[in-house]
Amino acid sequence: MASTLSGKRIAILCTNGVQHDELYQPWEAARQAGAQVDLIAPKSGYVQAERHKEKTDRFEVTRTLSEADPYEYDGMILPGGVVNADD
Repeated sequence: MASTLSGKRIAILCTNGVQHDELYQPWEAARQAGAQVDLIAPKSGYVQAERHKEKTDRFEVTRTLSEADPYEYDGMILPGGVVNADD
């Protein structure tokens, strides 16, 4: 894949209950396109992903909401989920 996002910084904003594929696939696509990707959540530690209410992988939080500065980012991904913040 071309480095179309080289030098760009992308924020993924989510909480526990995020739909696994809606988090992982855009994350990987942005990363493969050359972006630096940060996972931002309300609390530090990990975010628990799910697939149809079944727990899957946990993803490490890069920054909390209080630590993140929106002016440092070139874009944002807001993945969905059954019990995620987009509902």
